[in-house]
Amino acid sequence: MSAPASKKKVALIIGAGDATGGAIARRFAREGYVACVTRRSADKLAPLVAAIQAAGGEAHGFASDARREEDVIALVEQIESEIGPIEAFVFNIGANVPCSILEETARKYFKVWEMACFAGFLNAREVAKRMVTRKRGTILFTGATAGLRGSAGFAAFAGAKHGIRALAQSMARELGPMNLHVAHVVVDGAIDTEFIRDKFPDKYAQKDQDGILNPDHIAENYWYLHNQPRDAWTFELDLRPWSERW
Repeated sequence: MSAPASKKKVALIIGAGDATGGAIARRFAREGYVACVTRRSADKLAPLVAAIQAAGGEAHGFASDARREEDVIALVEQIESEIGPIEAFVFNIGANVPCSILEETARKYFKVWEMACFAGFLNAREVAKRMVTRKRGTILFTGATAGLRGSAGFAAFAGAKHGIRALAQSMARELGPMNLHVAHVVVDGAIDTEFIRDKFPDKYAQKDQDGILNPDHIAENYWYLHNQPRDAWTFELDLRPWSERW
């Protein structure tokens, strides 16, 4: 018999793709958390949900546009009322679309910001409202080197990632005294994905020398952050291969 909703612990991953987001969902599910995962298309979540269930875990996939306030409010309400309290929240939407500033369009610049920054605010705000009533919870944002410095050709992405880092800083300072752990993870380097394999074969060839990031190893660090004692919380954690220049 399933445990009542009030007894289940939920990990909500916004942007549970085939690499990092999916690995984070599997890692939390392995520890008994109900993995609630989102993408804009629920069909793309089916393999991840099936894999978690096959391993003995519990997972639910949700089609949700993370940029739409009404969708976000409905998602959090549904999970909290029907499944259980959200104990861990991960915002993992990237939107890395390089383009020269001379060719960038207002529409695409705004869309990148909506996906990688504004959506983070909407989702984290709704989850935080629930967590503060319980006086516990973890909120984790996936960042990038673009959040620390803007590179040529990445103006839109850098602006969005600088914004999400600032949001995380502000939330950490406000919510930390309420016993909510907010952290920002800088993922610096190529990740083992089909995109890197197909588009950047020279980079992917470094996999055998641990030259690209393993999604499961990234996920291990998210689990580590969630379990940190509050007398030694990390705000910002950098993850990069040993060979990555920085």
